[in-house]
Amino acid sequence: MRRPTQESPTAARRSLAARLLGGGLTAGLLLLGGAAQAASDEGIEGQQAEWAQKYDAAPRLQIQRSVTPVLSQQTVAATEQAVQTYQGLVAKGGWGTVPGGVNLHVGSKSGAVLALRKRLIASGDLDVAAGLSPVFDAYVEAAVKRFQARHGIGESGVVASDTVAQLNVPAETRLRQLETNLIRLRSFSGNLGERFVMANIPAAMVETVENGAVFSHHIAGVGKIDRQSPVMQTKATDINFNPFWTVPASIIRKDLIPKMQADANYLTDNHIRIFNKDNQEVPPSSINWNSSEAINYKFREDPGENNSLGVVRINIANPYGVYMHDTSTKGVFGDDFRFVSSGCIRLQNVRDYVAWLLKDTPGWDRDHIDAAIRSGERIDVKLAQTVPVYWVYITGWASPDGVVQFRPDIYQRDGFGTVTASNVTSDEQNAAVEPAVQQE
Repeated sequence: MRRPTQESPTAARRSLAARLLGGGLTAGLLLLGGAAQAASDEGIEGQQAEWAQKYDAAPRLQIQRSVTPVLSQQTVAATEQAVQTYQGLVAKGGWGTVPGGVNLHVGSKSGAVLALRKRLIASGDLDVAAGLSPVFDAYVEAAVKRFQARHGIGESGVVASDTVAQLNVPAETRLRQLETNLIRLRSFSGNLGERFVMANIPAAMVETVENGAVFSHHIAGVGKIDRQSPVMQTKATDINFNPFWTVPASIIRKDLIPKMQADANYLTDNHIRIFNKDNQEVPPSSINWNSSEAINYKFREDPGENNSLGVVRINIANPYGVYMHDTSTKGVFGDDFRFVSSGCIRLQNVRDYVAWLLKDTPGWDRDHIDAAIRSGERIDVKLAQTVPVYWVYITGWASPDGVVQFRPDIYQRDGFGTVTASNVTSDEQNAAVEPAVQQE
């Protein structure tokens, strides 16, 4: 009978790492020292044998779209666990930094790649068994994509300046971010309704939730830094198909007047009409564009595919004059930075969203919705049952599968560290959104 082969100490360490990595971040922290020793035993250059391997050996590191609502008791529990994990990480010294100033990608070979491996192992994005080599291989690319997905960055697998900035946020800051957002999440852990909508402003994304599970995800465009979307709890009440857009006074001042000063045909080219206080249309040439006279008029964009609201507007009761809508500039949904509106929220796949809202409204199935849009006519539909809508500000959370998500503190509301510069209260945030002129 053949005797079993004696496993080398290095191989044993790698085998243990592979078995324990299912523990994710915690296992990564425990095994990082052992992996570093393994690299030292064999020599860093020896790790290049990984080139012949594929990264699909660790599918557990790939991030799947969660069906657990961000606003749920499950997310609260998962975030509580993440806080404990990050407390342990911080107690062990956190993680190192990755040098900036150069893009890292498959085929790169440098000390920066070695630093990147250590950083990704520390946060559980890279399997410890992948080793500590200066070569950027397929394992590292998969780990970078996982990190990018967790931070709302396009999953290119390339380490450029935006990814380096997130990699170099200290573990202490991430811990405080989780602790801050845990308080926010707990405030929404009660009964939010059998059906509700959650718009997470920093993540620029929207969830529809039904019977405790996410029904659909929608990429969104939200308020600019200087025209912020407000945090609020409200309800969706009615839908406008093929809407007009009545331009808010703030946009008249900040956008239309400067554009008319630069191009006298801007309003005509963009199908925007001007009406006086008697609702009579007036020509653009009758207004002095080198003054603030224009704010005394109503500006209305004609309906159609090129309308700023797109083909659908969803009205939500609130004092800020904001709402949710389609858009004619759908390219924004492919961008990482989607803080582009004047406070309203633009929705990707808006027809699916509207069909979900109207599912309990007789006569408004998907075919009727598409027909209403094709008609080009203004059609208003009141929801048979209003749907709760929550606009929230969550920059850090975890899901039950152990994946920890972070987003930039774009409105500087968390109040600490490198992801923010100052504290801004809820009242100050909401005051930054000027009430818009309501659509007629």
